[in-house]
Amino acid sequence: MSTSRRDFVVASSAALAAAALPRRAFGIGRPDADPIRIGVIGCGGRGTGAVRNALAASENVSLVAIGDLFADHLAAARANFEKAAENPDFAAKYQVTDERCFTGLDAYRQVLATDVDLVILATPPVFRAEHLAAAIAAGKHVFMEKPVAVDVATALQVIAASDEASRRGLAIVAGTQRRHDPRYVETIRRLHDGAIGDIVTGQVYWNQGGLWSHQRKPEWSDAEFQLRNWLYYTWASGDHIVEQHVHNLDVANWVLGAHPVRALGAGGRQTRTDPLYGQIFDHFAVEYEYPDGQRIFSMCRQQDGTASRVGERFQGTRGMSNAYDTIEGATSWKHEKVQVDPYVEEHRDLVASIRAGTPLNEGRRIAESTLTAILGREACYTGQVVSWDELVGSAMSIVPTPFALGPLEVPPVPTPGETRLDRGVIEGW
Repeated sequence: MSTSRRDFVVASSAALAAAALPRRAFGIGRPDADPIRIGVIGCGGRGTGAVRNALAASENVSLVAIGDLFADHLAAARANFEKAAENPDFAAKYQVTDERCFTGLDAYRQVLATDVDLVILATPPVFRAEHLAAAIAAGKHVFMEKPVAVDVATALQVIAASDEASRRGLAIVAGTQRRHDPRYVETIRRLHDGAIGDIVTGQVYWNQGGLWSHQRKPEWSDAEFQLRNWLYYTWASGDHIVEQHVHNLDVANWVLGAHPVRALGAGGRQTRTDPLYGQIFDHFAVEYEYPDGQRIFSMCRQQDGTASRVGERFQGTRGMSNAYDTIEGATSWKHEKVQVDPYVEEHRDLVASIRAGTPLNEGRRIAESTLTAILGREACYTGQVVSWDELVGSAMSIVPTPFALGPLEVPPVPTPGETRLDRGVIEGW
């Protein structure tokens, strides 16, 4: 499961070089004239946003099937799409009928049973591993939102499904749009070429205010209430260090060409203490150690009224960089290219790779970045130094099983010094 820095950088460079080659340089793919039919599983804000991005990114693609656990989410998404269809360009690509709208826990299977070629997975992260495995088994290309796991068990399932996708020639692109932003791509290429010398340390941040929540309705079961507020339950979201801060941690892994070997951290729950906010923390601070001895300091919080900072910074022996568009030091440089929308670009790259016959597969990489976030979370939850090998060897599984929308006790708020790394499955569904 470990990836050396050299192998990581070589693989990343090869993928970028492949993306830059003319399509005719590759083997048989999917001709531009062939339509690509898209289905979406998970119709919340990110799912509907990803659909808009996908349809804007490429020609001869269309949305033909949608599914969601909850009927009201599905109805809201259809209204959203039908409003967007007032634009003729969107209308031509929106081909969803009543017969291709599905709800319930098996909605994902029903979407996959249609003739879609590509599926967007945008449900709460707890379902990602199961849905990815089903999509690959059904022979579908995949765009999946980050994060892709909430614990070790689901992360390992994602890696297994990603390896199977490689064997079957299926594409997987993750919602880490920085990987498809030309500014990040060019800046980090220069860092890998030694623009700031040997990188010795760095800082990554996602600090912001609070997010949305939904008051409980009488007809909602425990499980439904928690799923409708999935951000606030570790079993559903992974906690915000995993659900959100994974973006910045993915950049750290990208810059250093490796995942960390251990982590030490502190965190807690200071401002979001109402039961409405489940049992996650509202702030984390983690020191990650990487294989060559570099230390990356990570900070994330979701607290109203606090200072915001989202970004990255890396120091080397000959300068520093924000990894985004600036290098300062012996070889100072500023990215001057025209800005593109990376949320659209990631879908454009995905479809281009399918048509070229060289499908991108970002599954293992995003699984390792998700595990990086889980490593930091567990260092904070337990109050211990946690190593990568210890984490992966724990086979941690915190997903409620079996699935049903019924009673479900809220897990306790983690307590450093008492919470154990190797927690068992939550029972009660």
